[in-house]
Order: sequence, then structure tokens, then C-alpha cells
Amino acid sequence: MKGGESKEPSTQRRSIGARRNPATEQAILDAAEALLVEKGVKGLTMEAVAKRARAGKATLYKWWPSRGALLVAVYERAKGTHLHEDKGTLIASITAFFRFVFAHWQTPKGQTFALIIAEAQGNADVAEALEHYRLERLEALSAVVDIAIARGEVKPGVTAEALAETIMATAWMRLLTGRLDTDPETLAHEVLGGLLKDGAS
Repeated sequence: MKGGESKEPSTQRRSIGARRNPATEQAILDAAEALLVEKGVKGLTMEAVAKRARAGKATLYKWWPSRGALLVAVYERAKGTHLHEDKGTLIASITAFFRFVFAHWQTPKGQTFALIIAEAQGNADVAEALEHYRLERLEALSAVVDIAIARGEVKPGVTAEALAETIMATAWMRLLTGRLDTDPETLAHEVLGGLLKDGAS
């Protein structure tokens, strides 16, 4: 070794430039998930994740700009790919949405989301990451509501974004107040009933 030069530890996982190395990404998310289980949200730090995953902190910050972004990424991976789909009627679409999220939030990994929301109350980085995630999901849910509006199901004056916001807020409130045993279809009728045209429910 020449003077002044140092070698990167052979055990550290290497990045592959701008692209994400799938093995390193999985190792980081696995490490973050394990720390969540062992130490809770507050025990998940970028330093602890980097050490457990044998990855550089620079890599973590390149892919997830904050601890909050990493927390949300762990949650999203656990939840898996879920597309808000039009089911033919808005009642059916929102029933399917409630059924999916309520079932997931009752699993050990899904319960992480309530912890993230709680952590966001006193942590600006987590709050910012959560808001970014919320807006992404709100946009997807609004698209489903837009389809129902175009189909003529919704009363005039109701915007897709406002209605989607109400639907999402209802789901999050059920999570935070421990009422996930609510029947999804009954709840969909309660939330949408006064906003739908006659015959649309």
C-alpha cells in the first residue's frame, strides 16, 4: 500500500454508481427492518443501519436522503405493490382499499406505519418523508375517484382530491385509534353515502 492511501474494508458492500446495487439495497432494507423489530423506530439510525448492512453511510444517504425516507421505504417494501384499482363502482373500489390496508396494518410489519406516524409528530425528517408518501398515495387514490366522477357517480361540486383526502384520513384514523376491525364495505358506505348520486351506492 502506498503512503497516504487506504483500502476500503473488504467486508463493506460496494455501490455501483448511480444505479442501486440490488444486493446492497436488500441488505440495507433488511438491516433497517431488523433494527425496527429489535429497537423500535427510535433505534433505527442511519449509522446503525449502515453498520449492520456493511454499507457506507454515503450510500444510504444517496438512496434515502433522510432517516424518515428510509423508514418509509422499509414500510413500502413490507406492504408490497398495491395499485388503487377501479372496481366498477366507487363503493367497490374504496371497499377494496379499506380491506387491503386494514388487513396489512394488522400484521406485525404493517404496524410499523402507526409508529412512523407517531414519530413524525416530533421529527421533521420523518414528517417530510411521510408527507411525500401521503401525497403519492393521495394522487393514486384521486385517480380512482376521478374515474367514478367521470362515470357520474358523485354529486356535483365534489372534487376527486377532496374526496380522496377524506377516504385516506378515515383509514389513517382507524389505524391510530385501533379500529381496524371495522367492516370495510360498511365503512365505505358511511364515508361515501352522502356524496354519491342516488343509485350510485
